[in-house]
Amino acid sequence: MSRYWFRQKSFGYGATPNTWQGWLLTIAGCAGLFGVVLVGPAIRDNIMRALWLVLGAAAIAVPFIFVAWKKTEGGWRWRNGEE
Repeated sequence: MSRYWFRQKSFGYGATPNTWQGWLLTIAGCAGLFGVVLVGPAIRDNIMRALWLVLGAAAIAVPFIFVAWKKTEGGWRWRNGEE
């Protein structure tokens, strides 16, 4: 079984889920971002709402990107489909 959860894309930069762990991480990250967006409008103060949205999105996106980067076979770099 592969220890990598993502595989490099053929075109462009980044990775795509390759195993159930990668898909689970992707779905959980999307659900977390959706949750942050749903809670945001309930906050009455505009400054606190903006802070919640920015920090909440960063708290979910940064670890997601780091784990995806570490768990990608072949690493992240620009690819043009010639390999």
